[in-house]
Order: sequence, then structure tokens, then C-alpha cells
Amino acid sequence: MPHANLIGGEWVAGADAAANVNPSNVADVIGDYDQASLADVDAALAAATVAAPKWSRSSPQVRSELLDAVGSEILARRDELADLLAREEGKTLNDARGEVMRAGQIFKFFAGEAVRIQGERLDSTRPDVGVEITREPVGVVALITPWNFPIAIPAWKIAPALAYGNCVVLKPAELVPASARMLADIMQGAGCPAGVFGLLMGPGASLGHALASDARVDAVSFTGSVATGRKVLAAASAHGAKVQLEMGGKNPLVVLADADLDVAVRAALDGAYFQTGQRCTASSRLIVEDAVHDRFVAALKQRLEAQVIDDARGPDTTIGPVVSEMQLAQDMRYIELGRQEGATLAFGGERLRRATVGYYLSPALFTDTANDMAINRDEIFGPVASVIRVRDYDEALAVANDTKFGLSAGICTRSLKYATHFRRNAQAGMVMVNLPTAGVDYHAPFGGRKASSYGSREQGRYAAEFYTTVKTAYTLAV
Repeated sequence: MPHANLIGGEWVAGADAAANVNPSNVADVIGDYDQASLADVDAALAAATVAAPKWSRSSPQVRSELLDAVGSEILARRDELADLLAREEGKTLNDARGEVMRAGQIFKFFAGEAVRIQGERLDSTRPDVGVEITREPVGVVALITPWNFPIAIPAWKIAPALAYGNCVVLKPAELVPASARMLADIMQGAGCPAGVFGLLMGPGASLGHALASDARVDAVSFTGSVATGRKVLAAASAHGAKVQLEMGGKNPLVVLADADLDVAVRAALDGAYFQTGQRCTASSRLIVEDAVHDRFVAALKQRLEAQVIDDARGPDTTIGPVVSEMQLAQDMRYIELGRQEGATLAFGGERLRRATVGYYLSPALFTDTANDMAINRDEIFGPVASVIRVRDYDEALAVANDTKFGLSAGICTRSLKYATHFRRNAQAGMVMVNLPTAGVDYHAPFGGRKASSYGSREQGRYAAEFYTTVKTAYTLAV
């Protein structure tokens, strides 16, 4: 039986369903998931609109207890959820388990934030007048999430939205409906009121546009590609909705000659290739100072040779498959384009055969690249990284900033001088020193600059900026 959508507190069947296929084994169908229609969008928004007034005025304790219960259930079922996530998305079991735990921790964090919503009191410049500044819910929020973090990204959008008193309609990526569907089931089991949370599974082109362009939607939070993000912004801003966009990166990792080589190679391997390179924070541009270039490349190739690329749920697997045939084709096109541009394919870049038919790709490493090559300009979103040789720190910083993106940037160095200068001058929303560019904490703000992000930050206490609106009230004592 297909898995239904959640609308107004009820599981609603769709007119048709789509198969959810395991990228490690395309013969393994995880299940059939109902595809929502435009009528379902209308019904979900109608239910959220009806539920919004009561939920927005609900006790912070009620919201806190709901989020805490959801977080506890996620953590209690982390092995089950991790297995499902690895099966549908293709990241290793260890990575999937870490993502599930992060989702649970996010819900628990915002369970605390729900009872810590702060305001401010000021004395007016006029006698006997007081000023109170409070935060109130935005209203009905549409959440459009990507396939690469199928439970963590929905969690870091849903939890703050509900904590601050908003109603939510979630549209997960059509490649990974199972994790979102299981999360919806947990929400229902925790006693989420009807209409406060809705789930619509299906194609983003139709459902995402319908959500973003509907005047009943007060805010849209989107994570995905730049092209789609711009469409969401145009549709939502046309009726005055708040918009928050996270749209990827082409993140640099600078390796200076004074770096600890082992630290630098570990950071590059993790940031560029783990989770199959399918992270918006992946360090796909490795900018290496000339004096250490050859040693760094040799050491990184040695580490790549030791990786096990296989079934995501295999006990020894370190890198799973690419998420889909379409994504694999895109990765292969860029690998061929890199060769045509004159780069040297120093390692990998070949489709692999395993015991089961899946989307397996050996991690690709390019050398002899220039920053103006397409492989260094475009977000490939796969296990593909390029090495760019530079003379010194000044050139490294200039190359690092020479991109339309600005999400994350990293540097490996023992120099406090260069680390401090890079932290201040890297044109990115997040900076890592002697760490992979990928990997952030759930209680810290997440977001970038330039084409990477639009609007206020996600996660941590900074989430309040998007999911609330500020009210200023004046009172005259009489």
C-alpha cells in the first residue's frame, strides 16, 4: 500500500504513487509514495490556515513538550531511521546515524527555545510611556527541502517553525520521501494537532511553485539549487511572503605550506568526498600552496585508494553511491568536461560495478586546474574535487573568494596570523580552521553570502529572525 500524505491531521491517498528506489541496489524498491496534487496543496494550506490562530497562541510549554517528544522518539529509533535513510539516500550507515541523531537533537534544542522566547522593554523618550518589543509567529510556513539530508534539514526547519508558533507544510525532495514520511508519522504519534504540520510528497516543480505562490503562505524556507531558489523567491515575494534560501556552494579549502599535512589531508578527504560529496558545504576546490602541493596530492591519493565504495549499509563502506542516475550522469559530464578543459584526472572518476547494480562512482581528483574552469565554477554536487596550485597565501585568498558562492571556506595552517586574517577576509558565511568545510553544530547559525544564501540564518537562536516577526507596542500609564 502506498504511503499517504498528511493533510489536516489525516493520511490522504494520492491519485498516483512513485517508487522510492535504493541507489545502492536499484532492484530494491523501498516503497511506493503517494504523489500530492494541486488540490492537496490547497487542502493542506487550508488546514494550516485554520489551525494557525490557536497554535500561535498555544502555551510555550505545549509546544516544548511536543518538540521534546518528537526528539526523544527520533533518538529512540535512531538505528531504524538510519537504516531507512541510508537505504533511500545512499550515505553510509555511520553518516546516516549521525544525521538522525542530529535531527533528534535539533527538536530537543528547540523544545528548550520554545520556553525561552525573549522580548525587550524600553523606556520611551516620552514621559510615562513604556515600550515593549515582542516576537510573534509569522503564520503559515512552507518548507521545501533537498534530498541530501532527508531528515536533518526538515528537522532544522520544522522544529523552530513550530517552536515559535507557526504552522508548517513540508514538501520534501521527491527522491527521498521515506525519511520525511517517517518523521510525519512520529509527529502524529507525538500528538501534533491537526493542521499544525502537513506533509506533501511529490514533484517540486508543481508542488513547490504552488506553495510558494499561494497568498496563504506567510513565509517560505527553501534549500536546493540556485536556479530553483530564484524561482521560489520570485513566486513568494510577489505576494509579500518572507523568503529564506540556501542554495549551495563551491567551497574552498586552502592548504598552506606550514599546515600539518595529516590534518589537511583528513580535512580535504572528509570535506570533499565523504557523504559522496553531496553536501552544499563540500570543499570541492582544494587551493594548495606550491611548496606543499605535490606532497599533499600524493597523500590525498593514498587516502582515496583506501576508501571502500560500496553499498551504503555495508559494514566496511566509507563512501556510498551517488543518489540517482541523473546525479551520476551530471557527475560524469563534469568529469569529462574537466578533461576537455585540460585538467589532469589524477585519481578516480570511473563508474564502478559492485555486487548489486547501483550508482557507484570512484571519487575523482583533478590536478593542474585553473579557477576559471567550469569544474571550479559550477557546483557539481558529487565526489569530485579539484586542486588549484597557488604561489602564496595572498593568491590563495584571492582564488578562494573568486566565486559567485559564499557558503563555507576553510584553511589549514599553523599560523595564527594567516588563520585570523582568513577568518576575517574569507567571503563566506562560515569559516573553518584546520577542519573540513562540511560539518556544523545544530545550535550555531548556518548560512552563507553571495549566491549561496538569501535571507536570515538557519539553526540555533538565529532561527528566530526568520520564523518570527517583531512587534513594538507603546503604553501610556494613565
